[in-house]
Amino acid sequence: MQTIGILGGGQLARMLVLAGAPLGFRFLVVDSAPDACAAQVAPLLRADWRDFDKLAEFARAIDVATFDFENVPAETAHWLTEHTRVFPNPRALAISQDRLAEKSLFREIGLDTPAFAAVDNRDDLARAVERIGTPAILKTRRLGYDGKGQFRLKSPADIDAAWSTLNGAPSILEAFVPFERELSVIAVRSREGEFRTYPLTQNWHADGILSVSLAPAPHSDVLAPIAIAHARRIAEEIDYVGTFALELFVRDGKLLGNEMAPRVHNSGHWTIEGAPASQFENHVRAVLGLPLGDTTALGVNVMLNWVGELPAATPILAEPRAHWHDYGKSPRAGRKVGHATICAANTAEMHERLARIGKALGREQQVEPVLAVLG
Repeated sequence: MQTIGILGGGQLARMLVLAGAPLGFRFLVVDSAPDACAAQVAPLLRADWRDFDKLAEFARAIDVATFDFENVPAETAHWLTEHTRVFPNPRALAISQDRLAEKSLFREIGLDTPAFAAVDNRDDLARAVERIGTPAILKTRRLGYDGKGQFRLKSPADIDAAWSTLNGAPSILEAFVPFERELSVIAVRSREGEFRTYPLTQNWHADGILSVSLAPAPHSDVLAPIAIAHARRIAEEIDYVGTFALELFVRDGKLLGNEMAPRVHNSGHWTIEGAPASQFENHVRAVLGLPLGDTTALGVNVMLNWVGELPAATPILAEPRAHWHDYGKSPRAGRKVGHATICAANTAEMHERLARIGKALGREQQVEPVLAVLG
Protein backbone atom coordinates (compact mmCIF):
# COMPACT_ATOMS: atom_id res chain seq x y z
CA MET A 1 0.00 0.00 0.00
CA GLN A 2 1.50 3.34 -1.06
CA THR A 3 1.62 6.40 1.21
CA ILE A 4 1.16 9.95 -0.02
CA GLY A 5 2.73 12.72 2.03
CA ILE A 6 0.98 16.09 2.08
CA LEU A 7 2.73 19.30 3.09
CA GLY A 8 0.03 21.38 4.71
CA GLY A 9 -2.80 20.13 6.88
CA GLY A 10 -5.77 22.30 5.94
CA GLN A 11 -9.09 21.42 4.35
CA LEU A 12 -7.51 20.70 0.97
CA ALA A 13 -5.31 18.01 2.54
CA ARG A 14 -8.36 16.70 4.37
CA MET A 15 -10.30 16.34 1.12
CA LEU A 16 -7.33 14.73 -0.63
CA VAL A 17 -7.26 12.08 2.10
CA LEU A 18 -11.00 11.49 1.86
CA ALA A 19 -10.72 11.07 -1.91
CA GLY A 20 -7.65 8.83 -1.86
CA ALA A 21 -8.60 6.46 0.94
CA PRO A 22 -11.22 4.56 -1.14
CA LEU A 23 -8.50 3.93 -3.73
CA GLY A 24 -6.50 2.10 -1.07
CA PHE A 25 -3.82 4.71 -0.33
CA ARG A 26 -2.48 5.90 3.00
CA PHE A 27 -1.55 9.46 3.88
CA LEU A 28 0.81 11.31 6.17
CA VAL A 29 0.31 15.03 6.72
CA VAL A 30 3.01 17.42 7.90
CA ASP A 31 2.02 20.75 9.46
CA SER A 32 3.19 22.87 12.38
CA ALA A 33 -0.33 23.56 13.66
CA PRO A 34 -1.55 21.22 16.43
CA ASP A 35 -5.17 21.67 15.30
CA ALA A 36 -4.60 21.07 11.57
CA CYS A 37 -8.00 19.86 10.36
CA ALA A 38 -6.53 17.15 8.11
CA ALA A 39 -5.30 15.46 11.30
CA GLN A 40 -8.91 14.40 11.88
CA VAL A 41 -8.63 11.96 8.97
CA ALA A 42 -4.90 11.12 8.65
CA PRO A 43 -1.78 10.88 10.83
CA LEU A 44 -0.12 14.24 11.48
CA LEU A 45 3.60 14.86 11.80
CA ARG A 46 4.08 18.22 13.49
CA ALA A 47 7.05 20.03 12.00
CA ASP A 48 8.21 23.41 10.81
CA TRP A 49 8.91 23.74 7.09
CA ARG A 50 12.65 23.98 7.82
CA ASP A 51 12.89 21.23 10.41
CA PHE A 52 14.85 18.92 8.13
CA ASP A 53 15.25 16.17 10.74
CA LYS A 54 11.47 15.85 10.94
CA LEU A 55 11.15 16.21 7.17
CA ALA A 56 13.64 13.35 6.75
CA GLU A 57 11.35 11.22 8.93
CA PHE A 58 8.44 12.34 6.72
CA ALA A 59 10.30 11.46 3.50
CA ARG A 60 11.23 7.98 4.75
CA ALA A 61 7.59 7.19 5.53
CA ILE A 62 6.08 8.11 2.16
CA ASP A 63 6.24 7.13 -1.51
CA VAL A 64 5.45 10.56 -2.98
CA ALA A 65 5.01 14.09 -1.63
CA THR A 66 2.52 16.77 -2.66
CA PHE A 67 1.13 20.05 -1.32
CA ASP A 68 -2.12 21.55 -0.11
CA PHE A 69 -0.41 24.92 0.35
CA GLU A 70 1.60 26.77 -2.29
CA ASN A 71 3.70 28.84 0.09
CA VAL A 72 5.89 25.99 1.28
CA PRO A 73 9.44 27.44 1.07
CA ALA A 74 11.27 26.63 -2.16
CA GLU A 75 14.19 25.46 -0.03
CA THR A 76 11.98 22.80 1.51
CA ALA A 77 10.57 21.69 -1.85
CA HIS A 78 14.06 21.35 -3.35
CA TRP A 79 15.31 19.45 -0.28
CA LEU A 80 12.43 17.01 -0.58
CA THR A 81 13.21 16.24 -4.22
CA GLU A 82 16.54 14.82 -3.05
CA HIS A 83 14.77 12.43 -0.67
CA THR A 84 11.50 11.43 -2.37
CA ARG A 85 9.36 12.07 -5.44
CA VAL A 86 7.64 15.46 -5.32
CA PHE A 87 4.65 16.58 -7.43
CA PRO A 88 4.12 19.25 -8.56
CA ASN A 89 7.78 20.06 -9.05
CA PRO A 90 9.59 22.89 -7.23
CA ARG A 91 9.64 25.05 -10.37
CA ALA A 92 5.84 25.07 -10.54
CA LEU A 93 5.71 25.97 -6.87
CA ALA A 94 8.28 28.75 -7.24
CA ILE A 95 6.49 30.35 -10.21
CA SER A 96 3.13 30.39 -8.45
CA GLN A 97 4.74 31.87 -5.32
CA ASP A 98 5.94 34.93 -7.25
CA ARG A 99 3.28 37.02 -8.95
CA LEU A 100 5.83 38.59 -11.27
CA ALA A 101 7.12 35.20 -12.45
CA GLU A 102 3.54 33.99 -12.79
CA LYS A 103 2.39 36.90 -14.95
CA SER A 104 5.56 36.61 -17.04
CA LEU A 105 4.83 32.91 -17.65
CA PHE A 106 1.30 33.77 -18.78
CA ARG A 107 2.66 36.24 -21.32
CA GLU A 108 5.26 33.72 -22.53
CA ILE A 109 2.64 31.07 -23.35
CA GLY A 110 0.39 33.59 -25.11
CA LEU A 111 -2.12 34.36 -22.35
CA ASP A 112 -2.72 38.10 -22.09
CA THR A 113 -2.74 39.76 -18.65
CA PRO A 114 -3.56 43.13 -17.16
CA ALA A 115 -0.66 45.59 -17.52
CA PHE A 116 1.87 45.03 -14.74
CA ALA A 117 5.25 46.26 -13.50
CA ALA A 118 7.77 45.08 -10.91
CA VAL A 119 8.04 47.30 -7.84
CA ASP A 120 11.10 47.04 -5.60
CA ASN A 121 11.09 50.50 -4.06
CA ARG A 122 8.95 53.63 -3.78
CA ASP A 123 10.47 55.20 -6.89
CA ASP A 124 9.59 52.06 -8.87
CA LEU A 125 6.03 52.41 -7.63
CA ALA A 126 5.81 56.04 -8.70
CA ARG A 127 7.11 55.18 -12.19
CA ALA A 128 4.76 52.20 -12.45
CA VAL A 129 1.76 54.35 -11.51
CA GLU A 130 2.78 56.92 -14.11
CA ARG A 131 3.02 54.22 -16.79
CA ILE A 132 0.03 52.01 -15.86
CA GLY A 133 -2.25 54.64 -14.38
CA THR A 134 -4.91 54.31 -11.70
CA PRO A 135 -6.96 52.64 -10.43
CA ALA A 136 -4.39 49.90 -9.91
CA ILE A 137 -3.61 47.23 -7.37
CA LEU A 138 -0.27 46.89 -5.59
CA LYS A 139 0.34 43.27 -4.53
CA THR A 140 3.22 41.67 -2.71
CA ARG A 141 5.03 39.35 -5.07
CA ARG A 142 4.97 36.56 -2.50
CA LEU A 143 2.71 35.14 0.25
CA GLY A 144 -0.49 36.89 -0.79
CA TYR A 145 -3.80 35.00 -1.10
CA ASP A 146 -7.52 35.55 -0.39
CA GLY A 147 -7.08 39.30 -0.77
CA LYS A 148 -4.13 39.54 1.63
CA GLY A 149 -1.01 41.56 0.79
CA GLN A 150 -2.84 43.98 -1.50
CA PHE A 151 -3.60 47.70 -1.69
CA ARG A 152 -5.85 49.36 -4.23
CA LEU A 153 -4.62 52.74 -5.46
CA LYS A 154 -7.44 55.00 -6.54
CA SER A 155 -5.10 57.84 -7.55
CA PRO A 156 -1.39 58.77 -7.45
CA ALA A 157 -2.08 60.34 -4.04
CA ASP A 158 -2.24 56.78 -2.64
CA ILE A 159 1.37 55.91 -3.50
CA ASP A 160 2.81 56.55 -0.03
CA ALA A 161 -0.05 54.78 1.74
CA ALA A 162 0.27 51.76 -0.56
CA TRP A 163 4.01 51.48 -0.11
CA SER A 164 3.68 51.84 3.66
CA THR A 165 0.85 49.30 3.93
CA LEU A 166 2.87 46.62 2.16
CA ASN A 167 5.91 47.48 4.32
CA GLY A 168 8.18 47.95 1.33
CA ALA A 169 7.97 44.29 0.30
CA PRO A 170 8.95 43.41 -3.29
CA SER A 171 5.69 43.89 -5.15
CA ILE A 172 3.93 44.07 -8.49
CA LEU A 173 1.59 46.81 -9.64
CA GLU A 174 -1.29 45.58 -11.78
CA ALA A 175 -3.78 47.63 -13.73
CA PHE A 176 -7.28 47.35 -12.30
CA VAL A 177 -9.49 45.31 -14.63
CA PRO A 178 -13.20 46.20 -14.81
CA PHE A 179 -13.93 42.59 -15.70
CA GLU A 180 -17.26 41.18 -16.76
CA ARG A 181 -16.76 37.74 -15.24
CA GLU A 182 -14.28 35.68 -13.24
CA LEU A 183 -13.67 32.17 -14.51
CA SER A 184 -11.40 29.32 -13.53
CA VAL A 185 -10.12 26.21 -15.25
CA ILE A 186 -9.50 23.23 -13.00
CA ALA A 187 -6.97 21.10 -14.87
CA VAL A 188 -5.02 17.95 -14.11
CA ARG A 189 -1.94 16.45 -15.74
CA SER A 190 -0.52 13.03 -14.90
CA ARG A 191 3.07 11.87 -14.63
CA GLU A 192 2.63 10.31 -18.08
CA GLY A 193 1.45 13.60 -19.60
CA GLU A 194 -2.27 12.78 -19.76
CA PHE A 195 -4.20 16.05 -19.51
CA ARG A 196 -7.83 16.72 -18.61
CA THR A 197 -9.92 19.68 -17.52
CA TYR A 198 -13.26 20.16 -15.83
CA PRO A 199 -15.83 22.49 -17.42
CA LEU A 200 -15.17 26.19 -16.92
CA THR A 201 -16.34 27.49 -13.56
CA GLN A 202 -17.72 30.98 -12.95
CA ASN A 203 -16.76 32.52 -9.60
CA TRP A 204 -17.87 35.36 -7.37
CA HIS A 205 -15.75 36.77 -4.52
CA ALA A 206 -16.51 38.75 -1.37
CA ASP A 207 -13.72 40.65 0.40
CA GLY A 208 -11.16 38.85 -1.75
CA ILE A 209 -12.36 35.35 -0.77
CA LEU A 210 -14.30 33.00 -3.02
CA SER A 211 -17.99 33.12 -2.15
CA VAL A 212 -19.82 31.12 -4.86
CA SER A 213 -18.89 28.96 -7.85
CA LEU A 214 -21.14 27.83 -10.70
CA ALA A 215 -20.23 25.01 -13.06
CA PRO A 216 -20.40 24.67 -15.95
CA ALA A 217 -20.03 28.43 -16.48
CA PRO A 218 -22.91 29.61 -18.71
CA HIS A 219 -22.27 31.18 -22.14
CA SER A 220 -18.70 29.89 -22.33
CA ASP A 221 -18.71 27.75 -25.47
CA VAL A 222 -16.33 30.12 -27.27
CA LEU A 223 -14.06 30.81 -24.28
CA ALA A 224 -13.76 27.24 -22.99
CA PRO A 225 -11.42 25.83 -25.68
CA ILE A 226 -9.21 28.93 -25.44
CA ALA A 227 -8.97 28.69 -21.66
CA ILE A 228 -8.24 24.96 -21.82
CA ALA A 229 -5.51 25.51 -24.42
CA HIS A 230 -3.82 28.06 -22.14
CA ALA A 231 -4.01 25.66 -19.18
CA ARG A 232 -2.47 22.88 -21.27
CA ARG A 233 0.37 25.11 -22.44
CA ILE A 234 1.17 26.14 -18.87
CA ALA A 235 1.15 22.53 -17.65
CA GLU A 236 3.43 21.37 -20.44
CA GLU A 237 5.77 24.35 -20.18
CA ILE A 238 6.53 23.70 -16.49
CA ASP A 239 6.05 19.89 -16.61
CA TYR A 240 3.24 20.16 -14.08
CA VAL A 241 1.92 17.00 -12.40
CA GLY A 242 -1.30 17.11 -10.40
CA THR A 243 -4.39 19.30 -10.24
CA PHE A 244 -4.13 23.07 -10.62
CA ALA A 245 -6.37 26.06 -11.15
CA LEU A 246 -5.96 28.83 -13.71
CA GLU A 247 -7.94 31.90 -12.69
CA LEU A 248 -9.10 34.20 -15.47
CA PHE A 249 -10.86 37.51 -16.02
CA VAL A 250 -13.21 38.08 -18.94
CA ARG A 251 -13.17 41.57 -20.42
CA ASP A 252 -14.70 42.56 -23.75
CA GLY A 253 -15.17 38.87 -24.49
CA LYS A 254 -11.44 38.08 -24.10
CA LEU A 255 -9.54 36.17 -21.44
CA LEU A 256 -6.91 37.73 -19.16
CA GLY A 257 -4.71 35.65 -16.87
CA ASN A 258 -5.10 36.47 -13.18
CA GLU A 259 -3.45 33.76 -11.07
CA MET A 260 -2.45 30.12 -11.02
CA ALA A 261 -2.82 27.90 -7.95
CA PRO A 262 -0.51 24.83 -8.02
CA ARG A 263 -2.87 22.61 -6.07
CA VAL A 264 -6.47 21.53 -5.77
CA HIS A 265 -8.58 24.67 -5.58
CA ASN A 266 -11.58 26.14 -3.80
CA SER A 267 -13.40 26.73 -7.12
CA GLY A 268 -13.16 23.02 -7.88
CA HIS A 269 -14.88 21.78 -4.72
CA TRP A 270 -18.07 21.22 -6.70
CA THR A 271 -16.35 18.30 -8.44
CA ILE A 272 -16.64 16.12 -5.31
CA GLU A 273 -20.31 15.51 -6.04
CA GLY A 274 -20.62 17.15 -9.46
CA ALA A 275 -18.21 15.02 -11.51
CA PRO A 276 -17.49 11.27 -11.79
CA ALA A 277 -13.93 11.82 -10.50
CA SER A 278 -13.29 14.86 -8.28
CA GLN A 279 -10.32 17.20 -8.54
CA PHE A 280 -9.00 15.54 -5.36
CA GLU A 281 -9.24 11.99 -6.68
CA ASN A 282 -7.61 13.07 -9.94
CA HIS A 283 -4.76 14.75 -8.07
CA VAL A 284 -4.10 11.48 -6.24
CA ARG A 285 -4.26 9.56 -9.51
CA ALA A 286 -1.92 12.02 -11.21
CA VAL A 287 0.85 12.05 -8.60
CA LEU A 288 0.82 8.24 -8.40
CA GLY A 289 0.95 7.74 -12.17
CA LEU A 290 -2.55 6.28 -12.52
CA PRO A 291 -4.99 6.94 -15.40
CA LEU A 292 -7.05 10.06 -14.85
CA GLY A 293 -10.77 9.89 -14.11
CA ASP A 294 -13.75 11.36 -15.95
CA THR A 295 -14.03 15.15 -15.54
CA THR A 296 -17.49 15.61 -17.08
CA ALA A 297 -19.94 17.77 -15.12
CA LEU A 298 -23.00 15.87 -13.90
CA GLY A 299 -25.64 18.51 -14.53
CA VAL A 300 -25.45 22.01 -13.00
CA ASN A 301 -23.49 22.58 -9.80
CA VAL A 302 -23.13 25.43 -7.31
CA MET A 303 -20.62 25.62 -4.47
CA LEU A 304 -21.38 27.96 -1.57
CA ASN A 305 -18.32 28.81 0.51
CA TRP A 306 -18.71 29.28 4.27
CA VAL A 307 -16.32 31.90 5.64
CA GLY A 308 -15.98 32.87 9.30
CA GLU A 309 -18.63 30.54 10.65
CA LEU A 310 -20.99 27.84 9.45
CA PRO A 311 -24.66 28.61 8.80
CA ALA A 312 -27.38 26.17 9.78
CA ALA A 313 -26.97 22.89 7.92
CA THR A 314 -30.64 21.85 7.94
CA PRO A 315 -31.86 24.01 5.00
CA ILE A 316 -29.08 22.56 2.85
CA LEU A 317 -29.58 18.97 3.89
CA ALA A 318 -33.32 19.26 3.27
CA GLU A 319 -32.68 19.79 -0.44
CA PRO A 320 -32.28 16.98 -2.98
CA ARG A 321 -28.72 16.47 -4.19
CA ALA A 322 -27.31 18.96 -1.69
CA HIS A 323 -24.09 18.15 0.15
CA TRP A 324 -22.61 19.58 3.35
CA HIS A 325 -18.89 19.87 4.16
CA ASP A 326 -17.76 20.92 7.65
CA TYR A 327 -13.96 21.27 7.76
CA GLY A 328 -13.80 20.80 11.54
CA LYS A 329 -12.34 24.26 12.13
CA SER A 330 -13.15 26.71 14.89
CA PRO A 331 -14.94 29.87 13.72
CA ARG A 332 -12.74 32.88 12.93
CA ALA A 333 -13.22 35.98 10.78
CA GLY A 334 -11.99 35.39 7.24
CA ARG A 335 -11.41 31.67 7.79
CA LYS A 336 -12.81 29.08 5.36
CA VAL A 337 -14.72 26.72 7.62
CA GLY A 338 -16.83 24.69 5.17
CA HIS A 339 -18.84 24.62 1.99
CA ALA A 340 -21.98 23.19 0.47
CA THR A 341 -22.56 21.85 -3.03
CA ILE A 342 -25.97 21.91 -4.68
CA CYS A 343 -26.40 19.75 -7.77
CA ALA A 344 -29.28 19.87 -10.23
CA ALA A 345 -30.26 18.39 -13.57
CA ASN A 346 -30.74 21.79 -15.25
CA THR A 347 -30.64 25.54 -14.66
CA ALA A 348 -34.34 25.86 -13.85
CA GLU A 349 -34.08 23.25 -11.13
CA MET A 350 -30.93 24.90 -9.77
CA HIS A 351 -32.57 28.32 -9.72
CA GLU A 352 -35.46 27.00 -7.67
CA ARG A 353 -33.25 25.20 -5.14
CA LEU A 354 -30.74 28.00 -4.76
CA ALA A 355 -33.42 30.65 -4.23
CA ARG A 356 -35.00 28.48 -1.55
CA ILE A 357 -31.65 27.93 0.20
CA GLY A 358 -30.70 31.61 0.10
CA LYS A 359 -33.98 32.62 1.67
CA ALA A 360 -33.85 29.91 4.35
CA LEU A 361 -30.31 30.85 5.36
CA GLY A 362 -30.80 34.61 5.10
CA ARG A 363 -28.08 34.66 2.44
CA GLU A 364 -29.99 36.10 -0.47
CA GLN A 365 -27.11 38.48 -1.22
CA GLN A 366 -24.67 35.58 -1.60
CA VAL A 367 -26.83 33.65 -4.07
CA GLU A 368 -28.32 36.61 -5.97
CA PRO A 369 -25.56 36.93 -8.62
CA VAL A 370 -25.84 33.23 -9.44
CA LEU A 371 -29.62 33.44 -9.72
CA ALA A 372 -29.22 36.37 -12.11
CA VAL A 373 -26.93 34.33 -14.35
CA LEU A 374 -29.18 31.28 -14.22
CA GLY A 375 -32.11 33.45 -15.37
